[in-house]
Amino acid sequence: MTTISRRHALGLVVGAVAAPSIVRAQGAWAPSRTITMVVPYPAGGPTDAIGRIVARELETALKVAVVVDNRAGASGAVGTRSVARGEADGHLVIFGNNQTHGSNRFLLREPGYDPQKDFAPLAGVGSFEHVFVARKDLPAKDIPGLIALAKKDPGKLNYGSTGVGSGSHLFTELFMTRTGIQMTHVPFRGAAPLVQELLGGRIDIANSTLPSVLGQIQSGDLSAIALASPARNMAVPNVPTLREQGVANADADSWAAFFAPAATPAPILARLSQELVTILNASGPREAILRTGFTMNVRDAAAFRPYHDQEIGVLRDVITAANIKPVE
Repeated sequence: MTTISRRHALGLVVGAVAAPSIVRAQGAWAPSRTITMVVPYPAGGPTDAIGRIVARELETALKVAVVVDNRAGASGAVGTRSVARGEADGHLVIFGNNQTHGSNRFLLREPGYDPQKDFAPLAGVGSFEHVFVARKDLPAKDIPGLIALAKKDPGKLNYGSTGVGSGSHLFTELFMTRTGIQMTHVPFRGAAPLVQELLGGRIDIANSTLPSVLGQIQSGDLSAIALASPARNMAVPNVPTLREQGVANADADSWAAFFAPAATPAPILARLSQELVTILNASGPREAILRTGFTMNVRDAAAFRPYHDQEIGVLRDVITAANIKPVE
């Protein structure tokens, strides 16, 4: 998937509307009460952290309280469904991603919403790059070693994910398809319990988002085997990519974006999109988000919509190739 992580040190923001050029029209919509920002995952994870950074800035910009509401469950579908069915008056937004607004469409029999028809994009934020991390005492210290270990006893190694249909699930399945290995899937409800199980040595490996495990990599508590992106990331410059280790076409970047209910009036969508893009382009929040290990690639609503459509097709193809079946 598209990413520009190696360029973020230069402060590049692709496809975005430059903040200084925005001039607010007289009489533009303004919120009349608290705005709820739904994060469809548990508190404490990387999605939650980024949502809270933006929420604080949005409070200042709109001069109303912005409350982060963590509504986890069903691979993010619980919170996402609540927004799809919620009030479309500008006081409800969601910080979604390629799972909630992409793969759930194909992996849940009854997600209860359509990610394209029921939502209007406000701003694309960027990507969670994925990195293969292992428990410290796993004998394999690189991708060739992991492949050899897995082939020695197919299915014995287990890998954790942040849930069925998550990026960590889908792209590990893709990796196994590309390398011809078998590992056993152990899904968790979010990044925090997955990381704890890795640290405890009860899970062998995970293809986790970089922000979820950056601290543990830097402290040496987890072993980083490969970055699942086209090029190295400056946050972990010594971690080689899958491509460098001989595995092509298994890259994994999970995008994230803000959405509102599709029925929200156009002037309200325009104001929310404008404020979010301005916030994401500003140096303070951008630097705070980058410090989490997230890769920024800001897109306004007009630029994100075709990208969203394209990425849904990519996810459909990955799910088909990995032969992952829908769950209840």
